[in-house]
Amino acid sequence: MTNPTAAMLVIGDEILSGRTQDTNTHHLAGELTMHGINLKEVRVISDDPEPIVAAVQILSATYMHVFTSGGIGPTHDDITADCIAKAFGSHIDIRDDARAILQTHYDAQGLTLNEARLRMARIPDNAILIDNPISKAPGFTLKNVHVMAGVPSIFQAMLASVLPTITGGEPLVSETYRIERGEGEIAAPISDLASAFPTLSIGCYPFQQNGLYGANVVIRGQEPGLVKEAMTRLKAEFPT
Repeated sequence: MTNPTAAMLVIGDEILSGRTQDTNTHHLAGELTMHGINLKEVRVISDDPEPIVAAVQILSATYMHVFTSGGIGPTHDDITADCIAKAFGSHIDIRDDARAILQTHYDAQGLTLNEARLRMARIPDNAILIDNPISKAPGFTLKNVHVMAGVPSIFQAMLASVLPTITGGEPLVSETYRIERGEGEIAAPISDLASAFPTLSIGCYPFQQNGLYGANVVIRGQEPGLVKEAMTRLKAEFPT
């Protein structure tokens, strides 16, 4: 069985400037791995409409799912919803269902649903709302693109709402083995191992610690028995 594929589009000048550290990619990657969806590509893009539209169109046509983070808040530079609508030629405006959610939320707090907050009710036609149990302003899914907030706690809550609606595949099994030898010494045997197990992902990640050189070899795949077999061969080649 081939697992579904996915890409992530991280939107925001604050990420590219270094002002804000992106943690949503790390969280999404872990959740997709457990759900049996292979995250194949991540792009970080500025708050510019044309590049966002182009990236959405390319990623949507290439992968089964696209997850975006950032740019759906109440300020002038929150342009993601409009860009997603443009990418698919969809009309966008304040939608009654999204407005009702926000109205209830702000009424309960004794706050006014002003023009800025109403921007978060701008949802493309035919999009499905994504629940936001934290701040209530919904994300949405249009075609195969899941549009979510950039604030990590809200992104995580929205992702938890979306994943049960997506059919995944076999969760990836991952095992790691630490080898205290330089990469140049272990490269050839690991290359042979990768050739012997072409359906597995075998990565070599070097480290240097207190003058000691080595590498963590990570073996990943959908078949636990095959991962175990490859790991057994690796340990026999490089016993501790």
